[in-house]
Formats: sequence, structure tokens, C-alpha cells
Amino acid sequence: MRLKNSYFFTLRENAKDEDSQSSNLLVRAGMIKKSSTGVYMILPMGLKVFNKIKSIIQEEMEAIHCQELLMPSLIPEEVYVASGRREGFGSDMFSLKDRKNQNYVLGPTHEELFATAAKLKIRSYKDMPFSIYQIQTKFRDEPRPRYGLIRVREFQMKDAYSFDANEAGMDSSYNKQFQAYKNIFDRLGLNYVVVKADTGVMGGLLSEEFQALSPVGEDTLALNEDGSYAANLEVATCLPEDFNSTEEKKTMIKVATVGQHSIEDVANFFHIDPKRTVKTLCYEADDQLVVVLVRGDREVNESKVQKALRCFSLELASSEKVEDLFHCPFGSLGPIGLKATILADEEIKLLRNFVVGANEDGYHYCDVNPSDFEVSQYGDFRQIQEGDRCPSGQGFIHFEKGIEVGNTFKLGTKYSKAMDLQYSNANNQLEYVWMGCYGIGPARAMAALVEQNYDENGINWPKNLAPYRCSITIISMKDDQQIQVANDLYDQLRKAGIDVLLDDRDERPGVKFKDMDLIGIPTQITVGKNVVDGQVEIKERGHMKQSISIDSVLDYLTQKS
Repeated sequence: MRLKNSYFFTLRENAKDEDSQSSNLLVRAGMIKKSSTGVYMILPMGLKVFNKIKSIIQEEMEAIHCQELLMPSLIPEEVYVASGRREGFGSDMFSLKDRKNQNYVLGPTHEELFATAAKLKIRSYKDMPFSIYQIQTKFRDEPRPRYGLIRVREFQMKDAYSFDANEAGMDSSYNKQFQAYKNIFDRLGLNYVVVKADTGVMGGLLSEEFQALSPVGEDTLALNEDGSYAANLEVATCLPEDFNSTEEKKTMIKVATVGQHSIEDVANFFHIDPKRTVKTLCYEADDQLVVVLVRGDREVNESKVQKALRCFSLELASSEKVEDLFHCPFGSLGPIGLKATILADEEIKLLRNFVVGANEDGYHYCDVNPSDFEVSQYGDFRQIQEGDRCPSGQGFIHFEKGIEVGNTFKLGTKYSKAMDLQYSNANNQLEYVWMGCYGIGPARAMAALVEQNYDENGINWPKNLAPYRCSITIISMKDDQQIQVANDLYDQLRKAGIDVLLDDRDERPGVKFKDMDLIGIPTQITVGKNVVDGQVEIKERGHMKQSISIDSVLDYLTQKS
């Protein structure tokens, strides 16, 4: 591309309304522009990068015989009602009515329609396996869009679906897609880890996330030192700590503790380790109140609780509701004699002689044991902490932040049952189809790449993803020889299939050099006064310039590719 008379611009100053390095640099590089909160234009220079990411995805999908199609974005709301997901999406789903007052939504994801499409083909077990995918716009009314392309309301997603006759077939298809995803992210050059994750509103049997490591990532990842364990914080398994289970049990005593409400207050009052206290929290789970118990130095993992209860929503109950129901403030709540559904973390089983609230303001029970109250369900309900023993038995847990760039699901028969997707088996009996689902956010991957690859001068794209493989910068637009050499080089490189950018603008050299660094051109060729000696300058992004002969430029680029 020739820059003169093209749609190209850059910004010298930082973008005022962007909150991440990637969004700031992509805006400054003229690659994206916010049109409204959480909605972005992808401009020509940015679209070049986006399409290269998209091409890698398409190539890897083609390699596993996954066919591309395109689904509509405007979908009758009844489709999501039929699958039971309309309530789960709630206000995250954009909804509207047509002129006939029929309810429609803008598709946040397309499992239901892919199941419908599969019904057109599947009659018998002989019609499977197969897989299909699309790269298409999704819409989600994010309550807090941020970090540019990382958390948006309108975005492109590649979503694929596999269809099999049984669980073993689904597992095989899943493994093929999983390897294709590893190939994609390896080719993109992302520094990523694969973690176990919550199936969330998607449901199903298994979810794994491809997380690009970055300080701005919204997900917290629990990892161990040797990489043998990786999980999203929401689902990270916790090993119960046996703190004092060998102690001889004592008799429970009620003690006046006026003004002592927090775990820290209570532990200081009794002169004990916070591990000897139990935290009692009350939640609203859909239309019921439930109580969750964890050790005083732990935090409740609400995702685990929500999954155990199989509820759509889970929120801490207000202090007013707690006082109205249990006649005591939050800080005095405890499990003794409490008439409620009580979920307790497994560590509570191992505690002896601990302190809990007495359900009366200004009082606590000490020397309490698990046999002193009734628990509806024990389970892993706590949040893993840094320094905890790794569930794999190898080392200890540390946290890192990640940007979710891909997600794979074993859906099982969840959507085939909802959409009545069945087939005739070898005995001519009807069975439900087994499905897998696989998603990638190309624009989010683009942002993650910038977060991992930038310096003080701008973006440092991998060579295979940069908007152009190389640039040719003309120092003086008044020098006919420089112009001729630059144009000849430009034509030669284009004929050789090299994606090249010719900066033929009438700008100062410093402006041109800064722009090439900002947009992340890997190899920059400068055509200046030394063309009289048959030489040009060439520079790899972030390295010193060197002089080479004009005739060797093509060989140089071919060797560096």
C-alpha cells in the first residue's frame, strides 16, 4: 500500500478515554476507534491484523475438516426460552421487538441455532461425526465494558460446534479442536496457559480456557510452579487444611462479646488465630436464603456455591434481610440452632473448638465443634489462596492474571435435549446427539498480543501478524532518485508476494520513522541519500540500522521471514 492519499493516520498523544496499553496503542496507531461505550470501529490498518488472525483460524479449522458457515445475529427470543437460557442471560442480552411486536434478541452465542442446523442433516448415527463453525458478530450488554477490545458489547467471535453419536466420539472431536486451538495460539505467538474453568451459562460437562497472560487480564489464574496445574480462580480445587482436628473436643460456651463483629475483632478478643473462627455468610440464591460457612481466614467462592445450588443468581443478602429473618446483625450470625439451608466448606469438618456468632448481638460461642450444629451439605466452597498446597500434589499455588482468548466446552447432550436433536442408532432407537463447543475472540486475541508485545515506541507485532511485513520510507520526496528506487523496490517486493508499505508522504523523516514504530512494522527500509552508492538502510524493529545493497533487499527479507 502507498500511504499517500490513503486512509492512514496516527496520534502523537495518548488516547484520553482508553484504560489499557492495548487500547491506547491501537487507537494511537489508527487501528481502532471507539464509537460508543464498548463498541469499536476496526479501521483499515487494524483490519489487516484482524484478517491475518482470522486467516490462521480458518486454516486450522480447514485442517480438521471443520466447515465454515454464517448464522444470523437477529434471533427470535423463543429460541433461547426453549433451551432454558433466556433467564440465565438476563439483561446481558440485547432484546427488541419487530413491527409485529414479536420478541427478538441480538445473538450473544449460537448453540441453539447450530443445533437447529444440525437437525437438517442428522437422521442416523451414520451422519456423524462432523463439525461446523462461523466467525460472526456477537452482542452482549456488558455492565462494565473496559480495556478496549478486551471487554466490549459488540465483538467478532469464532464459534465452532462438533456433533457425535456418543461420548467417546465427542471426546475425540474435542481433542481435535483442542489441538487446533493450541496450533492457532502458537502461530499467533501468544504467551498463554490452558486452565480448567466454570461452564457458566453455557453448561455442559467440561470447560477449558486459553488464557493469555497479562497484568490487565480480568481472570485470576491459579497455577503451580511446574505448570502441572492450572485453573481459573472460580473452579480451582482447594485441599482442606487439617489445622487442629486432633484436639480433644471441649464443651461449647456462650460469651459476651460486645462490639466485636469482624473476624479480626473476634480473634483478638479471644486471643486466638483467625483459623479458629468460622465465618457465616447469608446469600440470596434465586428465591431462597442460604447460609455458607468457611473458616475465618478464608473467602467464599461464590461460583462453587452457585454451581452446588444450581441457581441462576447468587448475591449476598442485605443486612436488613438478615436482621429481619434471623433477628441479629450480620456480624453475629452463626450456625448454632439456625433454621436455614447451611452449606459448609470441607475444612469445617476438620476444625475443633472454634468460635462462631451466637445469632444475638454482642455474643459469640467458643469451643464449638461440627457436631454442635446441622449442615445441609459439605463441599469445596472456598476460594483458593496463594501459598495453598497445589491440588495436583506438586508444589504450591501462585496467581497470575489472564485474558481469556479461547474457550472449549464439552456440552454433552444439554442442547440436543433442549432442541430435540436426535438420531437413530444401529438398533433403530432414538438417542440424543453429543455436542462440543469451541470459541475464539479474534479481536480480543489482537488486544492480548499488543498487551504482550509493545515498547515505548509502539506495538511490536509478530512478523506474521503485522499489518505489513516491511515498510519503505522515502527520506526526501524532492529527490527523484530516491523516489525511483523506492518505487522499484516496492514493485519488486510486491511481485515476490511480500506485504509491503510505501511511505511516500510529504512528511519529515522523524514523523515517518515514529509512525512505522508505532504501528509495529517489523522490518523498516529507509531510502535516503546513500542510494547514489546503491545502498539503503534496513532496521529490524527494536534494533540498530544497517546498510545493505539495494539488490540484496529481497534476499534479506526472504531469509528473515
